[in-house]
Amino acid sequence: MKAGSTTEAATQDAFAPAMAKATEMATYLESSAAFGASHTELERFAEREGREFVRRMLQAHYDLRAAAERPVRVEGADCVVRSSRRPSMRPLLTIAGRVEVSRVAYQARNVDGLHPMDAQLNLPRELYSHELRRRAAERAACNSFDEVSADLSAATGTPIGKRQVEQLAARAARDFDDFYAAREAVVESTGDLLVLTFDGKGIPMLHEHLRPDTRKAAATTPRQLRTRLTKGEKRHRKRMAQVAAVYDVARYVRTVQDVLVELRPVRDASKPPRPRPTNKRVWASVEKEPADVIRDAFDDALRRDPDRKRTWVVLVDGNKDQLRLVKKAARERGITITVLVDLIHVLEYLWKAAYAFHPDGSKEAESWVQQRLMWLLRGEHAKVRTNLRRNATGKELDDTKSKSVRACIRYLRGARHYLAYDQALAGGLPIATGVIEGACRYLVKDRMEKTGARWSLEGAEAVLRLRALRASGDFDAYWKLHLDREHARQHRARYAAGIPPLPIPALKPLLRRVK
Repeated sequence: MKAGSTTEAATQDAFAPAMAKATEMATYLESSAAFGASHTELERFAEREGREFVRRMLQAHYDLRAAAERPVRVEGADCVVRSSRRPSMRPLLTIAGRVEVSRVAYQARNVDGLHPMDAQLNLPRELYSHELRRRAAERAACNSFDEVSADLSAATGTPIGKRQVEQLAARAARDFDDFYAAREAVVESTGDLLVLTFDGKGIPMLHEHLRPDTRKAAATTPRQLRTRLTKGEKRHRKRMAQVAAVYDVARYVRTVQDVLVELRPVRDASKPPRPRPTNKRVWASVEKEPADVIRDAFDDALRRDPDRKRTWVVLVDGNKDQLRLVKKAARERGITITVLVDLIHVLEYLWKAAYAFHPDGSKEAESWVQQRLMWLLRGEHAKVRTNLRRNATGKELDDTKSKSVRACIRYLRGARHYLAYDQALAGGLPIATGVIEGACRYLVKDRMEKTGARWSLEGAEAVLRLRALRASGDFDAYWKLHLDREHARQHRARYAAGIPPLPIPALKPLLRRVK
């Protein structure tokens, strides 16, 4: 028999189980039983049996690869040549189900064996394929680990536990920092503002994964009642995640009246839409210290504006520790920044102070707030503080109301250097942190605060990273880098010169003659 006929016969034998499944499916679909089935039953049949058909096709391909593998010289990174060969097999759980990958193991005394075929296929060291890891990562970013476990177990026909899903998500997210550090930002000559904004959001954690001070406070604070929580008590303690966003936005010059109109519940549809943020990246970390996240944000912005020619705006909520870290990061990089405290946070303090002098929800309280808001927008923040003191003098306020007024004065005084709203409006700068507030909600709260959820540090950090990649539109680009890094870690690093030998030489593309 000729070599070509032998190869063809081997191929037919390898794919025979898959063809048998295809024939089996066709036989059913043309049967009277299929003609009596509903479309739901037919779809479920096609999905279930089709998955088995795909699994058999994959298995056939791996079997053909094993038959085509040729001996190669294998030298490890330890400079030891593995000259002993033996057949070897490993399981691989794919999105279509479990397959067995046959390959040759190369061994030598007192060193680990190597499998060049694994390197050529870029197989993971673990049972689960990279595509299954990706599915787990994408779904874990949106759904609970329990839900992902159930979905993947049903899809593959093999039980995949909740803990395995969490580990797959963690492995999938491990190259997050390297991806953004290595990515070259598009540097454009633009007059758009470069905006950085930060906030914090608590995540309910397992007790052992709280920060030391929080864990100590949780252990030393007794419950007042055994059967229910009292006012102010919390069922679970939280660990703060630092949330960051960097984006570009066009300048948008406004007047005081424009801002007052924008704050109304019903917007003026006749006005042109305000500029939308572009090139937006959002992320959060519960594992890193806030200072590290803030430094990462400045580094990301520097990649966009390496010559420091653009106007940098930093929007914050007035937290003193955060302000200190922001100014330190800017100083270390020699960057001039314009820091503004979010107007909405200021308004919340004004409303609480207003209810110290006027009934809740009253028109008088609304007018009181609007007048002081106008002063702030004109840059007269000192006038607001003076007026608050004057209003409180001589009035008999109870402790709660007096506390609200003092808190407002204290907040405005602490943020006085960052309330230049008159200059910001004239320069077209943003004065509200809507981007970061939204990120705290859709990046953190919507997933991390699901009912009853308590997180490990590893699981929380992985999910935050995966959600950030999806929210920033970077997941596909990230996954290409992740697969390359996995190949470097699991395979290239184990061979001499970082080059695994090819047990199946690269095939030339088949060319079809066109007459």
